[in-house]
Amino acid sequence: MYQYLTQALHRAMQTRRNVVATVCGDRRRTYGEFGERVMRLAGALRALKLEPGERVGMLALNSDRYLEYYMAVWWAGGAVNPVNIRWSAAEIVYSLDDCETRILLVDDQFIGLIGGLREQSRCLETIIYAGDSLAPEGTLSYEDLIASHGPLTDAMRSDDDLCGVFYTGGTTGFPKGVMLSHTNLLSNAMSGVAEVPIPLDWRVLHVAPLFHLAAMTVVLRAFVRGITHVVLPAFEPVALMKAVQRDQISSLLMVPTMIQMVVDHPQMTSFDLSSLKQILYGASPISEALLDRAFAAFPNVEFAQGYGMTELSAGISFLHGQWHAPGGRVPGRLRSAGQAICGVDIAVVDGEDHELPKGQIGEIVVRGPGVMLGYWNKPEETAEALRGGWMHTGDAGYMDEDGFLFVVDRIKDMIVTGAENVYSAEVENALSRHAAVATCAVVGVPSEKWGESVHAVIVLRPDATVTEEELRAHCRTLIAGYKCPRTIEFRAALPISGAGKLLKFKLREEFWQGRERQVG
Repeated sequence: MYQYLTQALHRAMQTRRNVVATVCGDRRRTYGEFGERVMRLAGALRALKLEPGERVGMLALNSDRYLEYYMAVWWAGGAVNPVNIRWSAAEIVYSLDDCETRILLVDDQFIGLIGGLREQSRCLETIIYAGDSLAPEGTLSYEDLIASHGPLTDAMRSDDDLCGVFYTGGTTGFPKGVMLSHTNLLSNAMSGVAEVPIPLDWRVLHVAPLFHLAAMTVVLRAFVRGITHVVLPAFEPVALMKAVQRDQISSLLMVPTMIQMVVDHPQMTSFDLSSLKQILYGASPISEALLDRAFAAFPNVEFAQGYGMTELSAGISFLHGQWHAPGGRVPGRLRSAGQAICGVDIAVVDGEDHELPKGQIGEIVVRGPGVMLGYWNKPEETAEALRGGWMHTGDAGYMDEDGFLFVVDRIKDMIVTGAENVYSAEVENALSRHAAVATCAVVGVPSEKWGESVHAVIVLRPDATVTEEELRAHCRTLIAGYKCPRTIEFRAALPISGAGKLLKFKLREEFWQGRERQVG
């Protein structure tokens, strides 16, 4: 095989050169113009001595420059390291140093962080200012680099070559860098296009954060088809509705929380949203009540749910539109994660990795071209996750007779809140560093808004006192805000087994009793 992510841009410049590629605020660029800028930015990166497979980071809100960054790094032969904008400075520095990222693109929103990042990072050398003002002292101007460098010939990195390191939560309290290849991401994009077709005259709106792999896969599918990308800096309901009306948006990706904020917004009927044909969603299932309101708001829109994880190049299954429409809902099926996409094998296995009969709960495992290369510099964790040639997801579930997958619990100690993964160990490590905390446990509890929310149970040291807000403030200095506990309770002791093992299920069952699923 010969799979390379820049092929879609080569094709678009050849066959759709005059089609609008990107719309961002007042900027509109055709595929011809977009491609020229990508080749020149790639030339600038090569002049900065970018080596094959070397990582280039970006810390920024969504913009057309984010899309140029992706393509230019691959064109120059590098690998991307999209930085989670919700992380604390300590987490950002860890991700930069862990995979040795010496070049970082930063926009106006985060330019104030560069002094601290430079002081704390041992690898960071070059800051490229990708904003709209004059480049601050000590940075290189993104636009000047494009203007001053000639177009570079595509490095043609492909197949199993590294194309990116995507950081996800870590079971040990530190983020893990998921290594993905050109084949990983391109095969997933092609499968996505096959499962959920995209007509050539459609326009896709990007409102989910582009550092997130789910949003990036939507970008890649749109590039594969050569359609128009419309980019908003971040999600905001009114801005989204204005963009749909102004730019005649056909498709977008949201999480259920975003859908709820749009359909319940008092100004929704003030906008013409009739151009919308498709809404993709993920991170958690959608309630029938919310789906009914969404269908009333968008009667001509097809809804499709995707399930997956970073280690699998994002999506591995889809619950298609026919199962969402009022006439097609089979009882209980709306709670499923859908069926395997083409090119992906999904199985449910027991503790010995033997496949279980339909209807029995076990661990969900996956194989296919989207399975990651491994975790950066973590060979033992890689071997454990990929044993037997299958990616072990850490999600517990079952499959029905028609191949619909149901996720019911998590084997790994992870919480999914508002589409973001939070490993309990990360939060527990942060809490434990407070002088008042003797021991603690963190679990996910049900949340109507976020699917799950982070809940901490704290045992204080003798004679120590601390407030919930003081603990949250302490955590925010060490981890991202969305990882900090939304609720905290203080207890005299944690439930412990006779062997001295913490019984987290005892903490969780108080909140999840009476529910079919033990995850949001």
